[in-house]
Amino acid sequence: MLVSRLAALAVSITLGVPASTLAPPAVAASTPTAAATRATPFGALHWRLIGPFRAGRTLAVTGVIGQPKHFYMGSVNGGVWETLDTGRTWQPIFDSEDVGSIGAIAVAPSNPNVIYVGTGESDMRSDIAQGDGMYKSGDGGRTWTHIGLEDTQQIAMIRVDPHDPNRLFVAALGHPYGPNAERGVFRSLDGGKTWKKVLGPNDDTGAIDLIFKPGDANVIYASLWQTRRPPWSVYPPSNGPGSGLYKSSDGGKTWTHLEGNGFPSKGLGRIGIAISAAAPDRIYAIVDADEGGLYRSDDAGKNWKKTSGDPRIWQRGWYFGQITADPKNPDRIYAMNTIELRSDDGGKHFVPVLGDPTGDDYHALWIAPNDPERQIMGVDQGAVITTNGGKTWSSWYNQPTAQMYHVSVDNRFPYRVYGAQQDSGAAAVPSRSPYYATINMMQFHEVTAGGESGMIAPDPDDPDIVYGGTVEKLDLKTQQTHNVDPTLADPDLYRRTWTLPLVFNAADRSTLYFGNQRLWQTTDGGKHWTAISPDLTRPDPGAPANLDAPTVADNLHQGPRRGVVYAIGSSPLDRNLLWAGTDDGLIWRTADDGAHWDNVTPKQFGAWSKVGNIEPSHFDKAVAFASVDRHRLDDRKPYIYRTDDGGKTWQSIVDGIREGDFVNVVREDPVKKGLLYAGTEHGVYVSFDDG
Repeated sequence: MLVSRLAALAVSITLGVPASTLAPPAVAASTPTAAATRATPFGALHWRLIGPFRAGRTLAVTGVIGQPKHFYMGSVNGGVWETLDTGRTWQPIFDSEDVGSIGAIAVAPSNPNVIYVGTGESDMRSDIAQGDGMYKSGDGGRTWTHIGLEDTQQIAMIRVDPHDPNRLFVAALGHPYGPNAERGVFRSLDGGKTWKKVLGPNDDTGAIDLIFKPGDANVIYASLWQTRRPPWSVYPPSNGPGSGLYKSSDGGKTWTHLEGNGFPSKGLGRIGIAISAAAPDRIYAIVDADEGGLYRSDDAGKNWKKTSGDPRIWQRGWYFGQITADPKNPDRIYAMNTIELRSDDGGKHFVPVLGDPTGDDYHALWIAPNDPERQIMGVDQGAVITTNGGKTWSSWYNQPTAQMYHVSVDNRFPYRVYGAQQDSGAAAVPSRSPYYATINMMQFHEVTAGGESGMIAPDPDDPDIVYGGTVEKLDLKTQQTHNVDPTLADPDLYRRTWTLPLVFNAADRSTLYFGNQRLWQTTDGGKHWTAISPDLTRPDPGAPANLDAPTVADNLHQGPRRGVVYAIGSSPLDRNLLWAGTDDGLIWRTADDGAHWDNVTPKQFGAWSKVGNIEPSHFDKAVAFASVDRHRLDDRKPYIYRTDDGGKTWQSIVDGIREGDFVNVVREDPVKKGLLYAGTEHGVYVSFDDG
């Protein structure tokens, strides 16, 4: 049974969910949504926002023409938000929908009540939050209708005809982990009721950007990108033979491939496009290629000249790639990368934008067509707004849209909740406020151990000691951090991935476990470690050939990032009973604290499945539950298994979980036997009968 739909579920039940009954002063109180008020056994239960209040990565931003204080932003894990006061407060307006990953937002220029949202982030990171197509609101975001393109999974851009709110084009990147037909450029002439694919050469090539020629919406430029994520790598292949820049002069009926004449071709990957209304035939293209950089055409794409190879504007071109032109000054352009850069000479030279909010990465920029001083920018830490051309910006500490990987709690009272936040680092927040009516930013603490993706393990006997990441030990009283990584002596011998397990023994509070391809144990706070397992992964950690992406890999970023223990389950009934699950599809069990290990992988496991977590029962040593995630193999089905005989046999227990809600975590209630919780990509499910 589905308890609630969450827009910020990452790997486990996360912090910072948009739907809330407790909000910080800078977040406007949300009204009850349809999902929250429908009749269920849980109608009286509500999710309570506890933070952290710093925002998460944001790729979709837009303002409203003619309404200078009105903006929208879409987070990769936090849904759609609206501000009516230039970013001072934000209101969540998408919480009633089943998906929270937003790739694109567009407001119809001729009717600001018409808003289109494309779901599924288009940045090809290792933990991509996928979407389920297009949504439309005709009443300014109060209600939403799903309007198709369900199988796109990633939507990068939406362009609405300036004079017709029912005519729009969508750039769909498609499945990140496999081929599919619903990718490319799509057109609708009836407000999303029907769609036609107007550009897209094959099932491996999607669209990453598109733009109208100012003053003529029948002239469209679109960039295609052929890429696919390997299942375990942090970085994707950056280029493929289907990539290229295209132009249509008849409203998308026919297209011309813009190649040669100065435009690069070798190693072509992601391309971002910009045009200033002050020079409609001048096109800027930021290109990821062997000869990457900024290219410019002054004759509507016929001829091209490279104006800058500055690596600051196109480094990591598979991840960045948005460029924006000033609507009134054709020589002024902005490039989004690890910093925001501006050129005032038509792209020849770039300088950092002084006064920017100094975030980690910059992804998107919208400039008001009638007022270039008014801008909204999407960065790793949320959305920020300027009304003076970038001299000052609004805060991002009022958008609870953090993308959290795991959560853990300590044993203080009231207890603290810990989690690693993508792009911003680990954080700790109180479960409730001992002093104030609401939890606020004054009670938020950064945690230096754990980084942006590691697990956090507070010491059960000393809540001032926290372990995190791979592995750091933090004393919260002194703020001193020590690296206690067991592999420091020979780091090249051990594999690492974006997230590695770090957990205390559930029956022995002095024992801490850490996993890479082996399982490690310390009983003295990290001073000494002992390897208590052999390599528990497949003998050859390389992916089979049919899982390799059919594009050219970026070899500079490929490392030993697969073939690791991803989940550790410690029995609360027996300190010597441990379970281990790998990211390449194996489950192991030891009953003697690691002296001997048995391979108890379920026979029904699909090859190369990732074991998300293992939950040993609180009531019976022979019982355990395992969540399995195959979405990186382009399989979004839910998988949870239960064993009643110590792993000899397993049975699937996913009845009632929807087809596309792949499972990140399963937990057993420690008090009520038979009560299970499952955290999925789109919500939390509950079972009252052991699944």
